[in-house]
Amino acid sequence: MLQDTTTKTETTLAKLPPTSLEAMVGNTPLVQLQRITAHLPATVRVSAKIEWNNPSGSIKDRAALFVLRAALQSGQLGSGRVLLDSTSGNMGIAYATLAAARGIAVTLCMPENASRERIAVLRALGAALVLTDAAEGSDGAILKARELAAADPARYFYADQYNNPASWHAHYHTTGPEIITQSGGHITHLVAGLGTAGTMVGTGRYLKQYSADIMLVAAQPDAAFHGIEGWKHMASSIRPGIYDETLPDMQLTVRTEDALLATRRLAKEEGLFAGISAGAATVAALQLAASLQAGHIVVIFPDSGYKYLSDRMWQTASA
Repeated sequence: MLQDTTTKTETTLAKLPPTSLEAMVGNTPLVQLQRITAHLPATVRVSAKIEWNNPSGSIKDRAALFVLRAALQSGQLGSGRVLLDSTSGNMGIAYATLAAARGIAVTLCMPENASRERIAVLRALGAALVLTDAAEGSDGAILKARELAAADPARYFYADQYNNPASWHAHYHTTGPEIITQSGGHITHLVAGLGTAGTMVGTGRYLKQYSADIMLVAAQPDAAFHGIEGWKHMASSIRPGIYDETLPDMQLTVRTEDALLATRRLAKEEGLFAGISAGAATVAALQLAASLQAGHIVVIFPDSGYKYLSDRMWQTASA
């Protein structure tokens, strides 16, 4: 079990020097969706938290920063140890970006079918990659990281994002407060996809503490075999230790085909070149919005589409 030091340190992003790369993490914009929601009543608003404004291009900068800080401050990542973790892409890029600025070596286990763009970015940032069987998905990468950590514990600090409390503390201390401030406290629903579940758990706990009336809606793929990058089908996957299944007020499932269509619509109708997980979250948000007479839904857009240009959703973008 990883030592939980985050609550003791709680170094906030605001305390960093304004010239620090780490000071660029967070404070991402909240953008109201317009054309894709035109069919909804005027009393129902859907706003997207645009997380690709973080320095490495995704929401994972928040968690990676808190994981790094906690490990350094506790001494778990001292004496030249290598940061080791599994990733489907974004968390790895966040680790590699922030670790490079601190001179920390990074080894990442990830499925071999990760997009060419993500693999190229990670190699450019100096990360060592261990590619795992594509058929085993993110769970195969997790198992490989555990194997490496167990074989050489003196060399590696296994960050274990799926079980590290710093993963959700990041969102409790940054994402949640930002949403309250940016929405003027008028948010009624949060929609977030489930991967590590850190975004839902951290942001959701903060929002519920602010107001128990805010509804938390968790979204996940509708089947074990899916194409929604970064999301987990919880019933068939290794369940993250940080996930609290009692926290969401509602669970929604999304088909990959619908997520692909919504991702293309976001680009063409909103000018938001988002990743497929943002498209999937949009599907869930629109499902929810259709059932409301009034409300302000905030939906998390984890990353942009630039790391997925070789993906089939852009190969068929004219569809």
